[in-house]
Amino acid sequence: MSAPTLREAWTADRLDTAVRDYIHFHRHPELSGQEERTAAAIRERLVALGLEVHDVGTHGVVGVLRNGDGPVVAYRADIDGLPISEDTGLDYASTDTAVLDGTQVPTMHACGHDTHIAVALALLGALAESPAAWSGTVVWIFQPAEETAAGAAGMIADGLWDRVPRPTVVLGQHVTAIAAGQVSIGAGNIMNLGDSWRITIRGRGAHGAKPQDSIDPIVIAAHTIVRLQTIVSRETDPAHPVVVTVGQIHAGLKENIIPDEAVFALNVRTPDTVVRERVLDAVRRIVDAEAAAGGAEPPRFESISHFPRCYNDPEHAEVAALALDEEFGGASVSRSLRATGSEDVGALADAIGVPLVFWMFGAYAPGRETMPANHSPHFAPDGREAVDTGARAGLAVLGRFLAT
Repeated sequence: MSAPTLREAWTADRLDTAVRDYIHFHRHPELSGQEERTAAAIRERLVALGLEVHDVGTHGVVGVLRNGDGPVVAYRADIDGLPISEDTGLDYASTDTAVLDGTQVPTMHACGHDTHIAVALALLGALAESPAAWSGTVVWIFQPAEETAAGAAGMIADGLWDRVPRPTVVLGQHVTAIAAGQVSIGAGNIMNLGDSWRITIRGRGAHGAKPQDSIDPIVIAAHTIVRLQTIVSRETDPAHPVVVTVGQIHAGLKENIIPDEAVFALNVRTPDTVVRERVLDAVRRIVDAEAAAGGAEPPRFESISHFPRCYNDPEHAEVAALALDEEFGGASVSRSLRATGSEDVGALADAIGVPLVFWMFGAYAPGRETMPANHSPHFAPDGREAVDTGARAGLAVLGRFLAT
């Protein structure tokens, strides 16, 4: 009789349980740093499976699954939601709200972290209940606050790698707007670095009928926002995937009052540290120059978040890609992953100098005409197909890095 395999542990019953988990977490998203109920539900499942459990960082949960001698592998799943009003029409759509910066806001798992939780719990259950199919140790990291880039850094600062076995590789995956049964992986910098800033233009308020008495921060902010777009169009090599986005602007309380200040929030995505420094220098130069041109005080810069690199070790990424080829067929596995979005999972590997392997898997049933992207109010993965793809991918890669 041949030895059992991890793939055989993925049964219809496990898929049914994972789909129920997905629906539960989809209904009840929590914002970054507020994942108290989510963490409690995850912790309960880990304890029930007999894992060694640690609370690390703010609402981070880590489970250690030991199964004899063998490699130590870490698998990370992020757990936070977003302040978005869901418009998917699902009968399990989120109606939950939360307080963000003093304001009541809607919440939604618009990035797919609900899928990540369900898949990770399914993988964990399959390995915990199939000890004859593998050996080694898996460190399961359920990480909060990925959306703010605070989660991985917070867990590291709280002593993550001093409290659990140190792995030889960190694994992770992310659901995305491609067909289920498809996966995408790459080598090197597969995601952009990310930097967000809040910038305050400080002018001088006046009556709207007497603009000559003012230094109008709204006009200065408007010129600044337009000029910032030239960083990509006129200062950056087109071969470099750079994005500069202003996603917020706030100024004034009434149409006939010129306010004292205007505040906007800026998000910058860059492919590497060299380009990052050049682009951020250009941002500061333009903001300072436009304020000076308008006669305003020097602007105020406040950091919101900084996403680290997400670097796939080429050798280990190819090992994972070959495992994915075997599971899905080579035609379903892309090796060209290179996204302008950002991820903080790389910090978990870089903190201890071990390789990272990170890949994307499909969210939607094949043949769908529309596939709304992550962070859209319409993002609605086909739960069964998405969870099945993520679990099959996870089992294939984990099986390759663990002893069998």
